[in-house]
Amino acid sequence: MTGPNEPHPSLENWWMPFTANTAFRSSPRMVVGARGTHYIAQDGREILDALCGLVCSPAGHGRPEIAEAIHRVANELSYMPPFQHGHPIGFETAERLVRMTPEGLDHVFFTNSGSESTETALKIALLYHRRRGEGHRQFLVGRERAYHGVNFGAMSVGGIPANRDGFGSGLPGVVHLRHTWLPENRFTKGEPAHGVELAEDLERFCWSLGGQNIAACIVEPVAGSTGVLVPPRGYLERLRAICDAHGILLIFDEVITGFGRLSTNFGAQRFDVRPDIMCTAKGLTNGVVPMGAVVAAEHVYDAITEGGTRAGIELFHGYTCSAHPVACAAALASMEIFEREGLVERAQKLEDYFLDAIFSLQDLPVVTDVRGHGIMAAVDLAPDGAPGTRGLRALQEFWDAGVMVKFTADSFLVGPALVIERHEIDEIVRRIRGVLERYDEGRKQ
Repeated sequence: MTGPNEPHPSLENWWMPFTANTAFRSSPRMVVGARGTHYIAQDGREILDALCGLVCSPAGHGRPEIAEAIHRVANELSYMPPFQHGHPIGFETAERLVRMTPEGLDHVFFTNSGSESTETALKIALLYHRRRGEGHRQFLVGRERAYHGVNFGAMSVGGIPANRDGFGSGLPGVVHLRHTWLPENRFTKGEPAHGVELAEDLERFCWSLGGQNIAACIVEPVAGSTGVLVPPRGYLERLRAICDAHGILLIFDEVITGFGRLSTNFGAQRFDVRPDIMCTAKGLTNGVVPMGAVVAAEHVYDAITEGGTRAGIELFHGYTCSAHPVACAAALASMEIFEREGLVERAQKLEDYFLDAIFSLQDLPVVTDVRGHGIMAAVDLAPDGAPGTRGLRALQEFWDAGVMVKFTADSFLVGPALVIERHEIDEIVRRIRGVLERYDEGRKQ
C-alpha cells in the first residue's frame, strides 16, 4: 500500500462510486492509514473522521482484535459455500446478533451490504404474503428523501431522485410517503413536535390502492444519508398501527441507525417500535469486512419456511458470500468490542454533549438548519448556485482543514465513532466553524 509522501498510482482506472470522478482526479483526497478517530492522508496529515467511515466504524479504526480474528479464521476456513452447507461461526454470529436486536426478531439472513439487505427484505416481504395466500399484495411503500441502497428494489423504494435518474422507471407498484422535514421543525434536537400527521400518507395509500394490496412499508427510523431527518413524535408508532390494521409488513432500514448510533443497539429500541423485518450492515463488522444482515420476526420466518416444500428450499434467494467465515469473524469480534467497552452506554453519555456542540453552529449565517438525534446530526448550508455546488466545494475545504464529513447536496452529515472523546468533538466543530465562517451567504428563511 502506498505510504505517506509516496507518489500515488494512476487515478484513471478506478471508477469511484458516488464520486465526482473528474473533480477528484484534479484534487485527490487520498487516505493511506487510519487509527481510532483519525485518517492519515497521503501527505502525512491527520484527518479527523467526523463520520467514522460512512457511519460504519463505531468502535473506531484499526482495532487489532478484529484483524486478529480475521487472520485466525482465514487460516482455518477461508471460504465455505452457504448453500445447503453450514459452518459453526455463521450460526454463532446469528445467535450473537439476535442478542442485540429487539425482542422477537430472531431469524438472521446474511448479506454483503446494506443494499443487499434491503433488497432481501423486500423479497422476503413479497414471499411472506404469497406463502400466506395473499400474492396479490404487490405494492411497496417507500418514502421521499430515503436511501435504501442501489440495487433495483432498493433504488425504487428509495426517495432521492438523483439516485434513480438515468436508470429507468425501476420496479412497478412503488409509492412514496412524503418526507418528514418541515420548516417549522428547523433547529430541533431529537424528535420534532410537528409532522406526525405525515404518517397518514400510508393510510391514504391504503384507501387508494387497497390496504389488502400493499406488501410492505420500508423506512429508516431516522433518514440518514439525506441529512438526518428525525421522525416527528409519534410518527413511527402511527406507521406501526396502520401496518397492523391492514396486514402490511413494516421494514426498518437500520443500516445507519444500528449499532449505537441512536444511543441504543438499534433505532427500533430508541423509538420503542418493533418492525417485522430489520435491515442492517455497516457497523456489524465495524466496516472492516463487507457484511449485512436481515433480521425477521418469527411470524415472517414461519410463514415462509412452513409454507415451502417439505424438505425443500423455502427461499430461493442468497449470495455466494452470505455468512462468509471471515466476515463472521469480524462481526463477532466487533460485537464483542461493542459489549465489552459499553459503546451504547458511552453514546448515551456523549449524546447531549455531541448535539450541543453541533448545534452551536446554528449562529453562522450560512447555516439554514441543524438536526440531530443520538450521535448523528446534519447541517444544511444555504445553496450557492445550483444545488450541491456549495457542498462539493465545502467537502474539499473541510478536507483541507483536516476534517472528513459526508455531503448530500448542500447538507453534511456528522456521525463520529462512539469511542470519540469530548475534546475531539470540540476540534471537529472548531474546524468546521473555521470553514463556514468564511461564507457570508445570508440565512434563507
